[in-house]
Amino acid sequence: MDILATEQGSPSILLARAGDAATEPSMARAEAAGAWRAWRTAVGSMDPDQIIGLVSEAGLRGRGGAGFPTGRKWRACADQPGRERFVVANGFEADPGAQLDRTLMERDPHAVVEGVALAAYAVGAHQAYICLRPGATVAVRRLRETIRAAEEQGLLGTAVLDSGFDLHVEVREISGSFVVGEETVLLRALENRRAQPDQRPPYPTESGLWGKPTVVNNVETLAAVPWLMAQGAQAFQAVGAEGMAGTTLIQVTGAVARPGIAEVPMGSSVESILRLAGVAGTPKAVLVGGPSGGLLPPSEFDLPMTPERLAGSGAIWGSGSLVVVDERTCLVDLAALMTRYLNDEACGKTIPCRIGLRRLAEIGERMMTGHPRPTDAELLADLAADTRAAALCALESSATNPLLSGMRYFGPEFQDHIVRGVCPAGVCQPIRVAAGAAS
Repeated sequence: MDILATEQGSPSILLARAGDAATEPSMARAEAAGAWRAWRTAVGSMDPDQIIGLVSEAGLRGRGGAGFPTGRKWRACADQPGRERFVVANGFEADPGAQLDRTLMERDPHAVVEGVALAAYAVGAHQAYICLRPGATVAVRRLRETIRAAEEQGLLGTAVLDSGFDLHVEVREISGSFVVGEETVLLRALENRRAQPDQRPPYPTESGLWGKPTVVNNVETLAAVPWLMAQGAQAFQAVGAEGMAGTTLIQVTGAVARPGIAEVPMGSSVESILRLAGVAGTPKAVLVGGPSGGLLPPSEFDLPMTPERLAGSGAIWGSGSLVVVDERTCLVDLAALMTRYLNDEACGKTIPCRIGLRRLAEIGERMMTGHPRPTDAELLADLAADTRAAALCALESSATNPLLSGMRYFGPEFQDHIVRGVCPAGVCQPIRVAAGAAS
């Protein structure tokens, strides 16, 4: 996917060394651009505790959706008893429309692998895995070539850089549904077990892969670590919003002039990101966060992209994607489609997952097809609250977002479907089309 040009002077951390999509990233070119310097410094002269302290001081938070402090997670893993522990880089990218992680792994695999190595050294892990979908063939090949080149130069493998520290990194292709993006499900899949979430606590940092302490970080989180260590905690903190330092990758698609991926400071507004994609006029809505994200109206476009602010507005950080829709889109149809997709992708381990999501999808279907029940609006609110409260994983708790945010911000359009039995956008059938609807 194309990389969008950002405003002049905008900092670049994740894509600073990114090559062209068609260019094979060589070790010589990567090292000339600064790759592996932080790793050499860490192994040669730093204590693991120093690395964890630096990451904590910089304020790096996870880019996988929840925004959990990275240093705190590493510390929790490093403090566990025993010698065996693991690092797992989550590049699965569950959102089928997102290509953020894949683009990063393709264009700068050295940043990802070096970040994995630094995390492993910090927590004392001698085995690490980078997990991604089988369909990401270019990313898989480039990651494996990067690991092989690093091993040939003694940067990975046995006694790296003559330090006595062993580290083996392996790329694993994981098949599965949307729910595999959740960390405990990913670990189960990596163990060749049924891909279903585990109850937490204990968290993976206490009992993760094969019951051992495990750090699971998104590949974007790990790719930021080499830059952070090379430039220092203060330089990292100087970028982004208070409490959300650094940059992140955002993908913009839909009704835009230039769909693509942009690296922006954390806390950038939805509106500022849309400008990078050449959005003309005022869109009808933006689906923020992927299939389980929220539908936000223009009045919310000044919202900073942080997990807390998005959650307060009915959306999530999720996959980091923005899907822009115009007046030709029926938001009831879109919300119902996302809910049906999430129900189909759910593992069904719990009753809220197995039955609750199915009932939510049925309510959306009734609204879309013009056969709603008088109590559907109230039933949706009650069922969504129960599903969130009893959720075992993030898929269950966030699957309510499309319909709830749609009714919250676009009530008249939902009422047209529920009460009047018409679709203003002229999309839903067999509902009769409202007068003056788009053709």
